[in-house]
Amino acid sequence: METNLNNDQEEAILKDLATKKVIQLKYFYKHLFVYGFAMILFLLKEYTNLPLQFFSIRYLNWVVVIICSAVVVGSAIDLFASYKIFGHEWEERKLRSILEKKYKKQKWE
Repeated sequence: METNLNNDQEEAILKDLATKKVIQLKYFYKHLFVYGFAMILFLLKEYTNLPLQFFSIRYLNWVVVIICSAVVVGSAIDLFASYKIFGHEWEERKLRSILEKKYKKQKWE
């Protein structure tokens, strides 16, 4: 019975992690779509003679584009590459380290 409970708990944890990952992907793709649209507008404004000087486009300059690009690249790295850098083994080592520190602290109290 204990193994079924552990399997059920592991399945619930995996389902929770998968749900969080799907939500992160959804937000990333929404932001990527908005970023792509803004980049198209920016490129049209900079390199064509179209009259794109309405309020929000007027303030779209190179600094804003660089900052937005860095944010999109950072979120992509966080979403797609962080599991390789901060994978399951790293989580286990970090958890053991935190628990050992907590145990040592409680031992002296």
